[in-house]
Amino acid sequence: MDHSRGQEEYVRQVLEAYRKTPGTMGTVRHPDRVLATQLFQRGVAVTVIENAFVLAASRRLMRPADAPPLGTIRSLAYFLPVIEEVRELRVSPDYFQYLRHKLQRIAPAR
Repeated sequence: MDHSRGQEEYVRQVLEAYRKTPGTMGTVRHPDRVLATQLFQRGVAVTVIENAFVLAASRRLMRPADAPPLGTIRSLAYFLPVIEEVRELRVSPDYFQYLRHKLQRIAPAR
């Protein structure tokens, strides 16, 4: 696969996962596309990014009932700290599967 095709597919996958993440606006803007390209260039695996989306969305949804509501996520950049955290984590992929399963039960699908 040539580099530009690989980058295109990577960006598409990342932005699609971002768009479907609970708590986001569900839309993709130009800065999100630019950031996805930068993540590709840095060699961040798509699975790492998807796991970061799951982790952040889980944390946002699993809060105390009396906690103040959180605003809608409007930018892929919101996830950068969690992406870095996931890159450094030594966690079993099973943990992220567990979180995905929980998210599917409590968050409406997009």
